[in-house]
Amino acid sequence: MLVTTPLDPVWETQATPTWASLDAFLAEVGPRAFRFAEAGLRNRDDALDAVQDAMMKMLAYRERPAGEWTPLFWSILRRRIIDLQRRSGFRLRWLRPAEELPVGEDSGIDWADPGAGPAQAHEQREAYAKLVQALRDLPARQREAFTLRVLEELDVATTAKVMGCSEGSVKTHLSRARQALQSQLEDVR
Repeated sequence: MLVTTPLDPVWETQATPTWASLDAFLAEVGPRAFRFAEAGLRNRDDALDAVQDAMMKMLAYRERPAGEWTPLFWSILRRRIIDLQRRSGFRLRWLRPAEELPVGEDSGIDWADPGAGPAQAHEQREAYAKLVQALRDLPARQREAFTLRVLEELDVATTAKVMGCSEGSVKTHLSRARQALQSQLEDVR
């Protein structure tokens, strides 16, 4: 049995995704990136802008090996989301009194399953809304760790690289996120 490590050339050929082009990579990652950005920004238009900006910046890295695209893209997107959060927080704090700040926004997306009956569709929407709210209630680092590790299925090392922290921190954030989500969503099962 051949055991490889990230430093072995054999590992790189096995672990490197085979995208035909950067365009194919961006087309594949786009919908997941949008969901990630929308969860972090809580605004559909800002999420679209963040993903578009990250994709535009990725064009400068077209010549990089395809194996580097995933962590690079998620790092760029994460930094763009943080920038937009800071900018909107600053504007909201200085331009409006606290009592006038919006509590939440409807994304305008129709989540109903066309094949489900009205009662089942209603239950699904309520369960999804609870999940989205539970994710939004998590601290930012826990939400990032959960989204990247569980929803995006990145490994611990890649997630740590994207988040700019140690692998141990990723594991801690993920563990805490899972505990918080489990306690908040026990009745949804």
